[in-house]
Amino acid sequence: MAITTAKLVLEDGMIFEGLAYGAEGQTLGEIVFATGMTGYQETITDPSYAGQIVVQTAPHIGITGVNTRDEESNRIWVSGYVVREPSRVVSNYRSERSLDEELEENFVVGISGIDTRALTRHIRSRGAMRAGIFSGPRSEQTIERLVEIVREAPEMKGQSLSDIVTTPDAYEVPHLGQFIGRVSILDLGIKRSTIEHMIKRGLVVTVLPALTSLETLLATKPDAVFFSNGPGDPSASAGQIKLLREVLERRIPFFGICFGNQLLGRALGFDTYKLAFGHRGINQPILDRITGRVEVTAHNHGFAVRVPGGEAGELVDSPAGFGKVRVSHVNLNDDCVEGLECVDVPAFSVQYHPEAAAGPHDSSYLFDRLVQMVVSRGEN
Repeated sequence: MAITTAKLVLEDGMIFEGLAYGAEGQTLGEIVFATGMTGYQETITDPSYAGQIVVQTAPHIGITGVNTRDEESNRIWVSGYVVREPSRVVSNYRSERSLDEELEENFVVGISGIDTRALTRHIRSRGAMRAGIFSGPRSEQTIERLVEIVREAPEMKGQSLSDIVTTPDAYEVPHLGQFIGRVSILDLGIKRSTIEHMIKRGLVVTVLPALTSLETLLATKPDAVFFSNGPGDPSASAGQIKLLREVLERRIPFFGICFGNQLLGRALGFDTYKLAFGHRGINQPILDRITGRVEVTAHNHGFAVRVPGGEAGELVDSPAGFGKVRVSHVNLNDDCVEGLECVDVPAFSVQYHPEAAAGPHDSSYLFDRLVQMVVSRGEN
């Protein structure tokens, strides 16, 4: 089998040379790194990674292969994939195919055999940026031309990607066990494990497209509304922010994760901003300010909410008129806002991922909090 060379080109002119991995060709996107040592299949099928080239910081990737059960959605969403050393064998009783076969069949262009530690340190120093992977004949263009192609690609800031990753049609997932209530989800790039957490707790789930109107949402008769994770810049989601404000005005219980947290922040009148290189991985320490408990959590976000005065733990006023708000969770690495809780309306959110496949599971209790909100609304 012929060995095909590949080049990873960053917009600042940095070049890494390696070998083609997965499909051959050309791909462009924002380059980010993920620190998880496990869960690579959940990573590449997470819709929040749409438009991004993902670097795995763990040096050895692919030993457990891939299987249909562990997919977080119905396709691979990463724009490109970067690994140091692909596993030469697949060794797991649940495996159905190899990772490189999966990438190739899904036309995901990747690169292997590069110093991912040096690359990650460079991204941490310079920040997330546009990049491209070029293999086969595409890699034979001049370096100047490859850098030019990368710099012509759109930046992540300002992009609205929800309509790309959302479901085209509404659908319902029945509850398991005792019926508790109904939750309507605005699909901004939802992961299957989120739905599984809800239905296991007796919630009937209705999943709606990202551009759903208020009338359509209310027609599902929700006991609670949920905004999912997803890719893109929250400031480019005016329609979803308007819908969320209408939900809050009607005092329908609300829970948001990741992108949903950012949209709650903007609906409350706060600003969002782009992080230098984001949080991506399954080992981020979070402080729950309400309980004082430290949780190890899964993350995948490049934007965050700014709450002036709230970072210190004080109650602040919602600039949009929804009463008092507290920052409920903070990241212990950089003090980034990781959770919001409203005092005067039934709404809360977290920036991280309590559904956390492939783990950790410290924060799954947040789904129990959602259930309690649904039950409380039924009692009132």
